Amino acid sequence: MAKLNVKDVEITVLSIEERDYISLTDMANAKENDSRAADIIKNWIRTRYTLEFLGTWEQINNPNFKVVEFDHFKTQAGLPSFVLSASEWIERTNAIGVIVKKGKYGGTYAHKDIAFEFGSAISVPFKLYLITEFQKLKEQEQTQIGWTAKRELAKLNYHIHTDAIKHHLIPRELSPAQISMVYANEADVLNVALFGSTAKQWREENPSLKGNIRDYATINQLVCLTNMENLNALFINEKIPQKERLIKLNKIAIQQIRVLQEANQRKLIK
Repeated sequence: MAKLNVKDVEITVLSIEERDYISLTDMANAKENDSRAADIIKNWIRTRYTLEFLGTWEQINNPNFKVVEFDHFKTQAGLPSFVLSASEWIERTNAIGVIVKKGKYGGTYAHKDIAFEFGSAISVPFKLYLITEFQKLKEQEQTQIGWTAKRELAKLNYHIHTDAIKHHLIPRELSPAQISMVYANEADVLNVALFGSTAKQWREENPSLKGNIRDYATINQLVCLTNMENLNALFINEKIPQKERLIKLNKIAIQQIRVLQEANQRKLIK
């Protein structure tokens, strides 16, 4: 449900099964008061021109439209005794272009094509203002749909990003074989704890790349590496064996990279 403001008159718009229906009752109130709105709609429906318009619309859009009943109404149109309400039109012809609702937003509604035509019965300027305000509403809805689509895409990318981090960026826990190895170069203790391989192993696995393993580290990995260098120096001063230091540094790397990545993700989806 949405509201249009047309010449200081509030017009209700309902979306039903992906079709937009505009309140003829609200539109009629722009010309007369509440007590006269129903009469204005009745008088409009009973004319031959309106019946031709309604019947043609239904034949184009409604496969279940009862053409025989429609023809019957056409033969009576124009006679002084002919009276037709919106409810009778719907019931007798199985029409879908006009609907009657009860309750809070009760009244007679018509598909936008029909409502714009009804606008001529109110006044030509009113009809043009109605069309303009309706178009603004549709533009706003499209903008909202676009924002929603971008938001959903961002959420999807967030999950993809999270999965990539889980499988590729957060350091893995070292295997017992890796832990049991002695790394003469303390730099490789850090490399194994953070990247899962020594500098030599990385070069053998990436012969086409120039430089070393740290040249291809992410910002988060470099931040973590700086912290680990300081901690490793502290652990060495405390005479902690290399094997124990490696286990500690690996756990620290996993924790710190995860924290840094989660902080980046929060920024990404804001």
